Amino acid sequence: MDKVKAGIIGLGFMSVAHIKAYRQLEDVEIVAVCNPSGRRLDGDLSGVFGNVGDQEPVKLDMAKIKGYKDVDTFLDHPGLQLVDICSPTDTHTDLAIRSLNKGKHVLCEKPITRTRDEAEKLVKAVQAPKTHFMPAMCLRFWPEWAFLKKAIDKNTYGKVLGVRFRRIAEPPAWSQQNYLNGEKSGGALLDLHIHDTDFVQFCFGVPKAVFSTGFTKVSGAVDHVVTQYMTDSGACISAEGSWAMTPGFGFNMAYNAVFENATVDYDIARGDDALKLFEAGQEGRTIKMEGLDGYAGEIQHLVDCINQEKRPSVVTPEDGLNAIRICEAEARSVYSGQIESV
Repeated sequence: MDKVKAGIIGLGFMSVAHIKAYRQLEDVEIVAVCNPSGRRLDGDLSGVFGNVGDQEPVKLDMAKIKGYKDVDTFLDHPGLQLVDICSPTDTHTDLAIRSLNKGKHVLCEKPITRTRDEAEKLVKAVQAPKTHFMPAMCLRFWPEWAFLKKAIDKNTYGKVLGVRFRRIAEPPAWSQQNYLNGEKSGGALLDLHIHDTDFVQFCFGVPKAVFSTGFTKVSGAVDHVVTQYMTDSGACISAEGSWAMTPGFGFNMAYNAVFENATVDYDIARGDDALKLFEAGQEGRTIKMEGLDGYAGEIQHLVDCINQEKRPSVVTPEDGLNAIRICEAEARSVYSGQIESV
């Protein structure tokens, strides 16, 4: 089977994460990149870094990849099948619809749009095309999170009683003209915390309501949030997300899940011992996970769906919309000081 031919729009931090993911896969290849600003079209992304993953510099072999400044010309690249949107949030809707109208499959970084209203319009627009639109919700594919999802679904350690998620960081040092403009990015709540909000709905369904506290610090939108989610599961579920840490703090993501018969604890700061399992009557032990990371996992899922001519099932356009719905309820709760319905 021929490799799926992919092209990336946007050449910032997320594109670097995705490029490293494509390099792990055998049945897809990058054939084109597009950056309307014109920057980095020589393929040199060695100065682009973010808050997760290794810090190995990335350079593309532009003898094999075509660079474009104009989006429409990029979309007409011969044989291009999959468009990977890694551009700023406020460009997603336009780029996704233009790509779908050209008959391309689309992987779109989160959040899929800046607002719920915009997301509803986009989700309606993607229903008609025969090609696929998939939000890039990478946590659903990350081995340590897939482990937790399976344990919840299978009652591996009995009923889940409570889960706490945590994703906190210093303000982004890259693309600050976008990220630190809350009108464009939605602040940490919509751009960073949405990962855990989405994973909550993945495990427990869309919450009925949320209660959130938080504050703004760097973007004018909510940059630090702590949320309690009311779900039909009855479990005590909360998540903290932040861009408010003092520069030098770096980045941390973690979760703690309490089951009837065990506790599962993940903390990226522990490195190789990040995922630990504590079962009743047994010594605590480290769980070693294998397989693709979340970025590669999401791309592989979409590539498999393209090859098998079936709709993506792990994450859907509606999931992308619902993640924004929940986040907007969280923002309302921060400002109202009240429980807000989703």
